[in-house]
Amino acid sequence: MISAARRGQYFIGVLWLLPLFYLAAFYFYPLASILSISFARLQADKIPSLFQSLASPSTLHIIGFTFGQAALSTLLTLALGLPGAYLLARYQFRGKSILQALMGIPFVMPTLVVGAAFNALLGSRGWINLGLMNLFNLTDPPVQFTNTLGAILVAHVFYNTTIVLRIVGDFWSHIDPRLEHAARVMGANRWQTLHQVTVPLLLPAIAAASLLVFIFDFSSFGVILVLGGPRFVTLEVEIYTQTISLFNLPLAGALSLLQLACTLSMTVLYTRLASRLATPLSLRPQQFTQRRLLSWRSRLFAGVMIGLLVGMLILPLASLALRSVIRLEPDRGQRVFQPGFTLDFYRELSINRRQSIFYAPPATAIGVSMGYAGMTAGLSLLLGLPTAIALTRSDSKLNRLLDPLLMLPLGTSAVTLGLGFIVALDQPPLDLRASWLLVPLAHTLVAYPFVVRSLTPALRSIRPRIRQAGAVMGASPMQVFLRIDLPMVGRALTIAATFAFTISLGEFGATALIARPEYPTLPVAIYRFISQPGAMNYGQAIALSTLLMLITAAGMLAIERLRFAEVEEF
Repeated sequence: MISAARRGQYFIGVLWLLPLFYLAAFYFYPLASILSISFARLQADKIPSLFQSLASPSTLHIIGFTFGQAALSTLLTLALGLPGAYLLARYQFRGKSILQALMGIPFVMPTLVVGAAFNALLGSRGWINLGLMNLFNLTDPPVQFTNTLGAILVAHVFYNTTIVLRIVGDFWSHIDPRLEHAARVMGANRWQTLHQVTVPLLLPAIAAASLLVFIFDFSSFGVILVLGGPRFVTLEVEIYTQTISLFNLPLAGALSLLQLACTLSMTVLYTRLASRLATPLSLRPQQFTQRRLLSWRSRLFAGVMIGLLVGMLILPLASLALRSVIRLEPDRGQRVFQPGFTLDFYRELSINRRQSIFYAPPATAIGVSMGYAGMTAGLSLLLGLPTAIALTRSDSKLNRLLDPLLMLPLGTSAVTLGLGFIVALDQPPLDLRASWLLVPLAHTLVAYPFVVRSLTPALRSIRPRIRQAGAVMGASPMQVFLRIDLPMVGRALTIAATFAFTISLGEFGATALIARPEYPTLPVAIYRFISQPGAMNYGQAIALSTLLMLITAAGMLAIERLRFAEVEEF
């Protein structure tokens, strides 16, 4: 007879099989292929010059700026996200589900669209500058926003606050408030309770959210390119420049390895921290952990936080939507121009005036994006759930070794991954270069770590004694999973699927390289319009971005209603 411990080890090993195969086939193999090609062209006498380039002041400046802006952006995101997570976790108020749905929209936006949104609000021809110029009769825009460090930081906070709201807020909403009440009864004040009780309980979720935000800021590409301008360069932007513009593959490969090393070190640090902080908690349903806004202090806090969240996250998107129906500039060759309300940008989306072979109707782009997003969500859950279970069931050396590897795709250049897919997946048994499956496979690489980090806190919160009771009663590890784990993490699964779906909708970096021209995603279609000169092309890009927002808002609202209607027992 096989002992229960041995069966558990076998079960953990089986859970790792599919995720490891996927990472080996669609991450390590393409990455190794592109790096092999990069360094194969490097002659022996060029190696010293490569090291000199890596140690040059310009490269060191790029590395320092990459870390600095990522750290500062993460701190600012936490400063806004943690109070917002507390509001959503501890209070019930009218319109909360709508607010939560709206808060999820910025995260799905492609970085190019985020840049366009802030340009519409704060750019030289943005609404704020136009209003101030008309109000004070100015000839030059008074607000200089683009091509500044402030623009980068604000865009990163806009883009990543949702991560903190989702991960920390979801975990916080199920922590039993009686723990805090007990501390207050024993004489602790509000700050002591926060410092000694609440924060230690939240540290795993805060660490996970901080790491994800940092990695996103660390590998930032579109935001730096659109809002930062030529003055600000991150490792991701430099890899793109060296690969696409200068075709210096050896230097691009070396920078990619440096980026991977940094990401790996950060994930190792995180996994060690998470192993010390992971403590099973007695989680409670939301109806027992949330209360109404009764006191004037709670109402004031809610009003301020809602105002900040809406101001930071919604105003740029609202400016973008308004810009899609307002014409401010004439198009090229236009003789008669009347500024004001118009639907021309939306009408032009269905017209192929230039008879381009790359033209695709918006309905096609929307359908393709939704299809890819659905497949990405399914694949991410298929890979992420067994991975999260394996990580939470055991603290073995294998788990400690494999856990940091899960985050590597997030810290890898999207350009490098896209080129790796093109180079490696063009021959049997993985001849997928012409297949539409290439896009959801690439999207899953980015979404998969989010799914794992979203599910891990919920699975760790399940008391081991519950699983042990099931095992004592004769249940196999699979039966324990189906009858205990799965029913208790239903809400976390919904959140994880939401993350995967939204990430797929907004992914652009790798998609731009591997997507087939006849099957563009919405971000690719937006990029095609925004990269062409002319007010009409810019307007069509804004119109498509608005459609992407509306689709996302409808989906997020439906998911939020489903989540609140869900009956859970913890």
